[in-house]
Parts: sequence; structure tokens; C-alpha cells
Amino acid sequence: MRRAGYNPPFHDRLQSPFSPAVFPMTNAKSGPDARSDFEKTFDPAGAEQEIYDAWERAGAFRPSDAPGAEPFTIVIPPPNVTGSLHMGHALNNTLQDILARFERMRGKSVLWQPGCDHAGIATQMVVERQLMERQEPSRREMGREAFVRRVWEWKEESGGTITRQLRRLGASCDWSRERFTMDEGLSKAVARVFVQLYREGLIYRDKRLVNWDPKFQTAISDLEVENIETDGHFWHFRYPLADGATYEFPVEYDEDGKPTKWETRDYVSVATTRPETMLGDTGVAVHPDDDRYKDLVGRFVELPIVGRRIPIVADEHADPEQGSGAVKITPAHDFNDFEVGKRAGLPAINVMTDDARIALLDNGAFLDGLDPTPARRKVWEALDGKDRFEARKIVVAWFEENGLLDRVEEKKVVQPFGDRSGVVIEPYLTDQWYVDAKKLAEAAIAAVEQGKTRFVPENWTKTYYQWMHNIQPWCVSRQLWWGHQIPAWYGPDGHCFVAESEEEARRAAIARYTAEGYTLEEIDRMVRGEGEGPLLARDPDVLDTWFSSALWPFTTLGWPDAEREGHADHAVLKTRYPTSVLVTAFDIIFFWVARMMMMGLHFMKDVPFRDVYIHALVLDEQGRKMSKSKGNVIDPLALIDKYGADALRFTLAAQAAQGRNIRLAEARVEGYRNFATKLWNAARFCVMNECVAGPGFDPASATATLNKWIVHEANACVGEVSAAFETYRFNDAAGAIYRFTWNVFCDWYLELAKPALQGDDAAAKAETRQVAGWTLERILKLLHPFMPFVTEALWGKTARREGLLMLADWPLEFAELRAPEAAAEINWMIGLITAIRSLRAEMNIPAAARIPLEAASLDDAARARLAAHEGVVRRLARLSVVSLVDAPGQGAAQFVHDGAVFALPLAGVIDVAAEKARLEKEIAKAEEEIARVDKKLANRNFVERAPAAVVEEQKSRRADYAAQRDKLAAALDRLKAL
Repeated sequence: MRRAGYNPPFHDRLQSPFSPAVFPMTNAKSGPDARSDFEKTFDPAGAEQEIYDAWERAGAFRPSDAPGAEPFTIVIPPPNVTGSLHMGHALNNTLQDILARFERMRGKSVLWQPGCDHAGIATQMVVERQLMERQEPSRREMGREAFVRRVWEWKEESGGTITRQLRRLGASCDWSRERFTMDEGLSKAVARVFVQLYREGLIYRDKRLVNWDPKFQTAISDLEVENIETDGHFWHFRYPLADGATYEFPVEYDEDGKPTKWETRDYVSVATTRPETMLGDTGVAVHPDDDRYKDLVGRFVELPIVGRRIPIVADEHADPEQGSGAVKITPAHDFNDFEVGKRAGLPAINVMTDDARIALLDNGAFLDGLDPTPARRKVWEALDGKDRFEARKIVVAWFEENGLLDRVEEKKVVQPFGDRSGVVIEPYLTDQWYVDAKKLAEAAIAAVEQGKTRFVPENWTKTYYQWMHNIQPWCVSRQLWWGHQIPAWYGPDGHCFVAESEEEARRAAIARYTAEGYTLEEIDRMVRGEGEGPLLARDPDVLDTWFSSALWPFTTLGWPDAEREGHADHAVLKTRYPTSVLVTAFDIIFFWVARMMMMGLHFMKDVPFRDVYIHALVLDEQGRKMSKSKGNVIDPLALIDKYGADALRFTLAAQAAQGRNIRLAEARVEGYRNFATKLWNAARFCVMNECVAGPGFDPASATATLNKWIVHEANACVGEVSAAFETYRFNDAAGAIYRFTWNVFCDWYLELAKPALQGDDAAAKAETRQVAGWTLERILKLLHPFMPFVTEALWGKTARREGLLMLADWPLEFAELRAPEAAAEINWMIGLITAIRSLRAEMNIPAAARIPLEAASLDDAARARLAAHEGVVRRLARLSVVSLVDAPGQGAAQFVHDGAVFALPLAGVIDVAAEKARLEKEIAKAEEEIARVDKKLANRNFVERAPAAVVEEQKSRRADYAAQRDKLAAALDRLKAL
């Protein structure tokens, strides 16, 4: 096994010690015998599952137990147990797997901790839908205990879909440690945390507004709310001033904004988008600096329909520029109003039930202080029990009939919808359990300020601070049956006993009631009950799923039991917390990252992770968010079926630039499938030509300039890819290995090496075979984190070593392998050939035409390089002859390469006049397209109304046409200069 910090001699460091042969595909052959063993193409559909099974059989995903190996730990953002692989999962887990494979090959003891979230609402919804489809008893008909049993049955049968799909992606998690947020160990940890926070005064019960889903009849988090712009109305209602009072209201103003005309009013006009909530109004607010209402502050209006006297208060929440400047305050049904109500001391009156129906007649808070007239009671009876939207119609009709409806504005309004229920969410006043997040946030803020945890990209630190500095109490209770039931029990007197178990709660109750003087018989009856069960009743609510996932980094490592010496996970918890890095999306920085920071610091006294890498979104080709309604969802499994997991993984990584969203096009995935094919063909060529590095091969011993060059370039690529991985620049790492593999190795080295491989110089052939084989091994290692399947398959066919590629050593960069002079020479030659090819293409020179090349102004180094490689230049640039001249002749297209002047005489090769005409025509076409796009972009309506992605697409098209035009113009200038 490898040892961290081991620094063997140079030659030994170039080798890759492997574990015993466990991979059935490892059977490298070369020469003629390889033809039958090396398929012409790689078939992902047939090979990926076989390769993954081999990894699992070998235990390759488990952490290394090598003495001194540095721990590297990632906890997976747990997908919902109901989930299936979507493109966000594909990106997130590809990046994690890249890091895990990279660090594993670097000799670290890698633990990628997997698991799933129980997903309260989502799972309950799935099972309830299944019951309905099968025409079985509903959740409420079967009761809580039976329903929860049914959910567990569903989880065992169908809850493993997402983890099976992650395997198809190539995720190298240690599945032997897979956890579930409701498994026995994590459930015990959740109870421990709740009880401890409660005893520390950091969890409490309070009556506050929450996002309420009337369909599921539960509180939900902000993350589960979708704010959607819809067509709506502003209804302007008149609230009469109490006691027959009047005031002067300005209705006309001069140019300086001074009022010139007033009218006497006995009412205040307020506007609302939710008329039904006015039944719970307890005040009207005006801005303290609004002169129009200055004299009304402290007076009262009479609330229509209800008859309650409610005060006019001054509060900066009221915007003088909006509507009339006066706003109704309904503390029990609006988040802003709730805060205004607290500042002004207004009562909060809830006028709705948990299924969003109006509740008036049996509502003590509503009826308090009212003496209804028969007419009012009649309206209340008409409203009571009505759905909120039906009640809205009744309220509006009443205002209109009674002359109190000023006007109605049609207006776009933003409404909150439940992301799963699809119904409008209500701000709802209920008793819930809360965490004092503000107190816990103090340490979490300080940890980032002190650099204990850093965000990558760094700009997300600012977002983290904004949320944390403005944090509100965290509502952690949900009115569901599936989840961690809150560990709180209530006695018959309403006293709450918070404990980790019912037995512990019972002991606490007995102690309390004993201290209060109850007899043993009374206590027994109060705590245990008689006949119909215990009077000590458990709180029916469950905890928000974010509560248990906030504990994920340490509970999955065995906390709290693993704190005990001798526990199987004691060393795991001790050495792997804090974890190394968290890879996640920006939209859950607050909901998950911040909460893990708070809980980790509070219970483990340290941050949960050192780095937080925030990746961007995966959008469609046009830059739009994927959604079923738009019909633009791209299924990662479909792409894997079509192109293989490697192609999808490389596509995502290659576009994962920090801070930039990914625009995913199927053509890109197809392109990287072609890259895998290119690699396969290159490896096959190497095997056919017996290009395999022997066990004792030292690449520093290469003597041929070409071989020294490829060793130099491969060595540089190792450094570039490693540095990019270490700084989470996945796209840069992908770009570096892609360019080296395709452009440097496949396109140039193998082509330039053919004469040596096919020649009679035995020494040159032997060296080139060794170097080519050594370079191919470097490529497979560097590509493995991105493309694990095809590289593992090729390793088994090309490497004369036993073992898995994923357990091979990561290549190191060595100073001894640098050959700058050889690199400069070969790169000069490649640059010259490339320039000639480009000029031939620009001038539309027939591909088959062999033309002369003239060279002038060459220094001694350039002369030597040209002399050494003239044959290659002639062959690859399709030249008839290369001549050194004092100056290029007339009628030759010139270009400069590294200070020297080169020219292609074109007389008799092309029809210059015809070529000029062709270029001018192409330039005109490009300019027409530019003008067409410019016209669109100059249209203000188009720019303002078209989706941002469409506008960006037009700008991109313009840039492409402009580049094309400039290139054509340069070619035309060359022709004109002949």
C-alpha cells in the first residue's frame, strides 16, 4: 500500500504500485496478438456495469487503511429518497466523484460518505398517491402507525432508485457506509440534539407566522415555496373613520408638489390583493412622514363587515408612493404585517382554518369585543366555512354593494405556491417549534470570518453573511406523519416534557407531579392513563427534514455513539471531522450549509468542512432553467444510455467554470463521446505498435527530440491538471487534459512518431514505443477522474501492470522531465505547419495541391529547426519544396511565424480574381447577418421583453458573425497584397 509522505527515488516514483489483480479486464497485450483482444470501439452500454461491479468487488470505494494516509472526506448532499437522477444531481455528484478519485489516486484515505434524506412531504405525498391509485384506505383512515409502516415498506421497495442511478454515473461512494436520515443511529442523534438544544434554551415553542400549505396542512420552508407572477387585482376599499370623524385629503398638486385642492373625507382608502384577510385586520398603518395622514395617527376606523374599531398607526412599512399610502394591517395573515403588529402592539386574529377556510362563528379571538348587528351576523354566516377564494368574492361583493369599493386595478402580483402541492401558500399563525438561529449563527459567522471555512468561489461568502446577519427564528416543526416525531410529551395540565424517550419523559412527569403533591395513584393515572391509553401524549408534529440534514457531517460518521472509545466509528469520527470539502448548489447555502455550520460548531466545537465549493446551475442550451412546463428538461440517464457516462461527466466538468452557469447541449455530450473514441483509437494504435512502457523505463532517458518534447508536455500537463483540481477549477483541468490528449498526443505526437515506429532504427523504435506507452499511461491517469469507465477499460488493455487504474498512483510533476529546448523546437515546427494549413484554408488552396514554401529572415535557430524538420513540414503541410530566400517573390501570400517571414507562391495555384470575388461575397453575407442582429438589438421592445437567454443568444450570434467577417477580410487583404 502507498504511504502518505513517501518520497522514493526518481525512477521508482515513475512507477505505479498496484493492489493485487482484481480486475478481470487487466490482460494487456501488444503487437499482432492484440488485434483480437482490442475491440474497434468502446461500448459504454456493455462495459460500464461490468467495470463498476469490478470496482465494488475489489472494495475500491472504501477508504485506504495505509499507515499515515491523509484522510479526505466528503459527505454527499443527501438526495431525497423519492428522487431520481436529474441534471443537478449529475453535476453535483460528478464533481464530488472527480475529487474523490483524484485524492484517492494521490494516496489519501478517501471516504465519500453516501446516504439519502427521508424527504418528509415528498415521501408522504408519494405514498398517499399510491394509496389513492390502488383505491386503498387513505392515510387518515388507516391511522398514523399503519401509515408510517406503509411508508417504510415503500422505502424498502422503491427508495433505492437514486442510489442505483448514482452508480450508473460512476459515483465511487463507500456504499458499505450508506446512511438514511431516519435510520436508527441518525434518529437517536436527532433526538439527542433536540433535547440538548431545548435544555439550553435554544429550542422553544412559539406562536408565529409560517408558510402554510393548505393542501398538506403543514408548515413548509421558504425553499419549498415558489413565488410566481400571476394576473391579479388591487382592490381599494374604504374604511370609515370611527365616531363620524372627517379630515381634509389633498387631491390636486402644483408643479412643485404642493397641494392645491382638498376634499373632505370620512374614510381611509386601503388597497389589498387578498380581500378575504381584511376580516382579521387589527390596524391601518400610514408612514410617519406622510403629511396627508399626520392628524389621523392615534385615531380609529371601523372595520367594515366586522365592526371592530381598529387604530391608525404610524409605521415606516407604509409606502406613501403606493396606492393611497395607507395599508391595512393583518398580523395573523401577512409576514410584514406581523412585524408591524408587534411594533404597534396590535393583536393578531386568525380568521382561517388549516385548510384555508374562513372561521368566524366559533372563533373566540375574532368575536372578542364585538357586538354584531343582525346584518353583520348574516354576512359572517355567509362567510363562515367558505374557501378563501370563495370568501374573497363575497367580501368584494359586500364592499361594492355598500358603496365602499373605491376601484379595482388589474395588476401582476407575485403569489407564493407550494412547490409540491401547487396551491397558494398562506401566511398562517400557529404554534410551532423554533430554533434560536440568531444565537447559533454567531459562531457560524465568526468561523467564516476567521477563515476556518472558506467558500469557493469567494463571492458566495457575502451571500452567506447577508443571510446569517438577518437570520430569523427557524421553524423546525411540520404537521406530517413521516419524519422524526418531536421528542416532546404533554401532561394533562399541558406541561411539556422534552426527552429522548417516552420512558425518560414519564420519569420527568412523575417527578414533577410528585413535587406538586399529587398522590401516587393520581400520578399513575395522569402519566399512564386508564383504558384509552396514556394521558402523557406525544407531540404529533415531526421535525423539518433540514433539521436532521443539518447534523449530516457528524451523525453519518457515528455521532453521538462514536464519541465513546471502543466504538467501531470512534476513529472515523475523530479523524474525519471536520470533513474536507462540501460540494453543493448555491440555493441551499442558507437552508443547509449555514445550518450544518451552526450545528457542527455547537455540538462538535469545530466547523463541519474546510471548503465549500458552490457550483452553478445546469441550464438548457438557450440558457433557460429546465422545467417540465417548458418541456426543456434533459434527462441525464437518457444521455448516459446514448453516449455513455464518461461523455456526460466530461461535458459537465468541462463547463463547470467557477461562478458561471452551464448551458448544456446534447451536441457537446456527443462531442466528448467522440473524444473518448479518439482516445480509444489512439490507445489501439499504441497497442498495435507495441507501445508499452516497460517496468524499468525512465522517461528522462529519452534522447530523441520528439520524445523529449512529449515527455516535457505530459509532465507540464500533470502539473496543470493537479493545480486546477487543488483549486476546484474543474473546467481548467478538463481543458488541459483534453488539449494534451487530442491536440498534442493524438494529432501531433502519434503522427510525428510514425516514421520511428515504422522505421528500421531499432533503438529509435524501442525508445518511441516506451515513451508513447508511458505517455498513454499518464493520459489515462489524468483522465480517470473525469472518464473513469473508458480509462479503466483501456488500462486493462494497455498497461503491463496488475490492478485497477482507480487505485493507481496519481502522476507527479518532476523537474527532471522538463526539456524546454526540445519543447521549443517541436512547438516551433508545429506552429509553422499549423500556420501553413490555416493560410491554405483561407486562400481556398486545393487540399491535394503541393505548393512551394519560401522562407526569409530566419535566425540561426530557426534555420536549424527548419533543416531538421523540413521533411515533416513538407509532408504534413503538403509542400513541394522549401526554399530559403532573401525576400518573398511577387504573388505570394505571406505570414510571420516567430519573427521569420514565410510565403506561399500562389501563381497558377488559385484563380485570384475568383477567390477575391468569393471572399467579398462571404464578407457581404456576414455583414448582412450582423445588420439583421443589430436591428433586433436596437429594438427596445425586443431587448426588454424577450427572455434574457434569447437576447444573449443574439449577441453571441453577432460576435460569431463579426469574427467570421474579420477572418474573411484578413484573407481578402492578403489576396489584394499579392
